[in-house]
Amino acid sequence: MKKLAALLALAPLAACAPLPGAPAIDTLETRNWREVVSDEDADRLRDWRATFHAALAEARDKGFAAQVDALGPTGDPDVTLPLGAVPTRNYRCRTIKLGTMSGAGTLAYVDYPFFQCRIRVEDDLLGFAKLTGSQRPVGLLFPDDAYRMVFLGTLVLGDEDRAMRYGADPQRDMIGALQRVGENRYRLVIPSPRFESRLDLIELVPED
Repeated sequence: MKKLAALLALAPLAACAPLPGAPAIDTLETRNWREVVSDEDADRLRDWRATFHAALAEARDKGFAAQVDALGPTGDPDVTLPLGAVPTRNYRCRTIKLGTMSGAGTLAYVDYPFFQCRIRVEDDLLGFAKLTGSQRPVGLLFPDDAYRMVFLGTLVLGDEDRAMRYGADPQRDMIGALQRVGENRYRLVIPSPRFESRLDLIELVPED
């Protein structure tokens, strides 16, 4: 009931927000992601490690072992370094899709070329946005513990020029964990996305 009340309180502001640029991403009235996350998304995040292992196993079983091995620390669920202060800047980012959603008929491993992403200050939080490509996660990064920040956002598709606010459309909602996996190297783990794959990884490295 507490989470439902929080979501209802946000409803008048939950339509659309401009994509990153100007003005800023819409922020939520709370700094505790647990107060606004849906039960379904909370379950996704809670089970992220089991989902990660299952997605890796499926990709290996279906002939993509070499590609999985080539991911290095990005593809190892046991590599999670202390996060520290996340630099606000532009990043090169690529999306890796692992495993398949039941009935989706997709490959068990797909990686995409590097696109442009950005992490920047949004009021007193950080905002993450994938700026190019046909599928663009956009949202906020909430402090959680020493090893991760929690991403709550939505998926922008195709030529759409506005991002829905988290909670406006459950089919567009996204949850993930931002983790550090090396020197100036991060990943955004998105467990059980609603389309195509069992797990999405967004690898982030600073632009030169």
